Amino acid sequence: MPQQHSRLYLRPVNALDADDLFRIYGDPATNTFNPAGPYPDIDHARNVLARWLSHWETYGFGGWAISLKDNPERIIGFGGLSISSYADISINNLGYRFATESWGKGLATEFANYAVSYGFGEIKLPEISAVVRANHIASQKVLKNAGLRYIRDIHDVKNAPASMLFTLTHAEWDKKSE
Repeated sequence: MPQQHSRLYLRPVNALDADDLFRIYGDPATNTFNPAGPYPDIDHARNVLARWLSHWETYGFGGWAISLKDNPERIIGFGGLSISSYADISINNLGYRFATESWGKGLATEFANYAVSYGFGEIKLPEISAVVRANHIASQKVLKNAGLRYIRDIHDVKNAPASMLFTLTHAEWDKKSE
């Protein structure tokens, strides 16, 4: 069921999203802070999408295609909540990536706030975390605005500097929501 929040229109990803996924995740600009770099080809995007669809089937939540309410056919990003493993930990991961045309408009913050509210209010996760590169200041600001706080560094990418783990517990969110 599509979700709407403020300026954003969210719907679960589907098998037809591969081209848009590759357009956004294959763009070197959107991978400035990603040590893995952009997706190499459309087949890689299809494989990632298949994993995202499987996550929805298994857990009942996952990645959304993100568009603007006034143009729901034009996907401007992808994001969601997923159970992910990084280094030595498993987390309820908040992730997102927006096309460059959408940067600097507060859309990532809007999305992150919605995803946190959904994660705690609708699917009752015990905590939500995110992993961000130490030099990605804009994304750290988005996470802080959504209530997450820096917990510790994690070594999630071989031969790369540590990433930062941000987390918000359901109990902390409840206190802020009172």
